[in-house]
Amino acid sequence: MTGITIYGCEQDEAALFRRLAPPLGVVPTITDAAVTEATIELASGNRCISVGHKARVTDSTLRALSQAGVTYISTRSIGYNHINVEYAEHVGIRVENVAYSPDSVADYTLMLMLMLIRDARSVIHRAEANDYRLSEARGKELRDLTVGLIGTGRIGTAVTARLRGFSCRILAHDSQPQSRLHGSVEYVPLDELLQHSDIVTLHTPLNAGTHHLLNPQRVERMKAGAFIINTGRGPLLDTEAVVSALEAGRLGGAALDVLEGEEGIFYADCRNGPIENELLLRLQKLPNVLITPHTAYYTDHALSDTVENSIINCLKYESGTRNG
Repeated sequence: MTGITIYGCEQDEAALFRRLAPPLGVVPTITDAAVTEATIELASGNRCISVGHKARVTDSTLRALSQAGVTYISTRSIGYNHINVEYAEHVGIRVENVAYSPDSVADYTLMLMLMLIRDARSVIHRAEANDYRLSEARGKELRDLTVGLIGTGRIGTAVTARLRGFSCRILAHDSQPQSRLHGSVEYVPLDELLQHSDIVTLHTPLNAGTHHLLNPQRVERMKAGAFIINTGRGPLLDTEAVVSALEAGRLGGAALDVLEGEEGIFYADCRNGPIENELLLRLQKLPNVLITPHTAYYTDHALSDTVENSIINCLKYESGTRNG
C-alpha cells in the first residue's frame, strides 16, 4: 500500500478519496488544513502529497517539505499559480496538475455568456421584487454575435463545440493553434480578435506571459459594448482597467468567475465582515456584471476526475512511470 497525504481536503473530496483510494492500493492521510510548515508532519513517511488550489504553497513550505522527504506534489487543479514550480524543482520536488472534464467549465462559460447577453441579473432581480415589466435593454442572440476565444486548449475546444450549435462566428487566438479546430474557428492576432469580438472569453493558463493579458491598452482596443467572460484565472485581466471601462460604459458587461485578490474572499462566508477588495465592491455595484466564486469547475463529474487523477498521478510517480 502507498501512503499519500491529502491537504486542503474538503468534505466532498474526502468522501471520494476514502472511496477511491483503497481499491487503488493507497492509504490516504486526509486533512482539511492547508500544507504549511506547521502541518508538514502529516506527510511523514510519504513521498507524495496532494494539495488543493485554494491556498498558496509558500517557498518556505516547499523547502520544509523537501527536507521532510516529499518529492512529488499533485495539485488538484489545472493551474499552478499557487505554487512556485521552479522553486519546487530547485528543492527536488516535482509538481503536476490533474486533468478533469473540461465540460464543467465549458458549460458554465456558455451559461455566463447567455446570462450576460440576456441581462439575466437585472431580469431576476426585478422578478424577485415582483416587477415583471420588460427591460429597456433588449437581449441579444448568439447567432448575431462574434465570440473571441483566447486559448483553445481542452476547455477552449469544449467551448467551441458548444458555440457551434449557436451558429455564431468564432474567432480564436492561441500561441499553438489546434489543427483540429480549423474550419470551426478563425485564428487571428489578439488585437484583431479584440477589435471584432462582441464577446471575449479567456481560457489560457496564467503565467508571466499572460499576466494582465488584457491590459489597459488592450481593453481600450476592444469593440465598444463588448462583453468579457473570465473562467480562467483572475490576473489574466487588469481588473482596474476592466472596471474603469465598465463604469465608463465602454464595455457591455462582464461575467467573472475568477478575480484578482479573490484569496481569502472566495470560498469563505463573508456575510458578517467587511470585504477588503475595492475592485470587487465596485464590480458588485454594476448591474451588467456577474460575479461567481470560482465555481465553474465544481461539478460531480469534474470533482471525481480530480480526486481519481490526483491519486493516479501519485501512483505513476511512485512506480517510476512518470518521466521527465
